[in-house]
Amino acid sequence: MSWLSAPYRIDGTGRSAVTDDPRRHARDLIEAVLFTAPGERVNRPDFGSGILDMVFDTNNQALETAADFLIQSAIQKHLSEILTVSQLSLRRDEGMLEITLSYVLRETGEPVSDSFRREV
Repeated sequence: MSWLSAPYRIDGTGRSAVTDDPRRHARDLIEAVLFTAPGERVNRPDFGSGILDMVFDTNNQALETAADFLIQSAIQKHLSEILTVSQLSLRRDEGMLEITLSYVLRETGEPVSDSFRREV
């Protein structure tokens, strides 16, 4: 099976770029959900997690719990047909946000662990 590459781009033949790797496809989709702010997409105003809005709040247990909830609910809402989240950790340090996510691909049953970093 092939999926459109994310972010969308044109390949060397002038066609839409695709990927055959389900792990790469899932990673691209997770990254899109994590780092898109709700309201950023014109025809999908509820798409995204809103996690980047929280990075400048003070570090405490309530913030960590809220961020965990935001990420889990956004992934469940938008990607539940593709994967199941098994573990999530969030770390902020010196202007860097790092989210480590362990999940199982529904199509293959393969467990995957990925880290997503964004400078803030």
